[in-house]
Amino acid sequence: MSNENVAGLADDLYDVIGLLRRRSRRIVGAPLPELALSGAQLELLRVVRRNPGVTVAQAARVLGLAANTVSTLVGQLLGLGVLVRERDASDRRVARLDLTPSARAGLEQWRDRRAQSTAVALAGLPAADRARLAAALPTIARIAADLPEAPEAAATSAPAVTVAPGPDHPDEPAVGDRP
Repeated sequence: MSNENVAGLADDLYDVIGLLRRRSRRIVGAPLPELALSGAQLELLRVVRRNPGVTVAQAARVLGLAANTVSTLVGQLLGLGVLVRERDASDRRVARLDLTPSARAGLEQWRDRRAQSTAVALAGLPAADRARLAAALPTIARIAADLPEAPEAAATSAPAVTVAPGPDHPDEPAVGDRP
């Protein structure tokens, strides 16, 4: 495949993923619409929902952002009352992040609505198409893992937080070091 064809494939991949996300948002709405959260804030909340007790450094690694950027987002979300920060019991220098109960409930209800609407669309596909889609997920995850880190994120050396696929977040294949 030529470089031009590969670049076109990359564009097509982002177009399709973007379309899926936009259509899903139109159908199920925003997770916490009363707060009008930014995309970056929502992504951080999703990381914390999937990884309760995550540190700022770990969340930065998962998101491919600088730790100070995530720290700023944490401050905003603490102010909005959707995130809590607690000191680690074994190392008081480490802060662990979690969602407030109401934020967790809102995000999980949104995730359930999104998963249900997507499941309806998937159920309408022929079994062979669903099988091809399932077979493509590890390749898409490998593409995400192989993307180079942003220069600002390369400075962090926190361990990666693995996001595993499943009913909790079926739209995100497992990768150990995803951007």
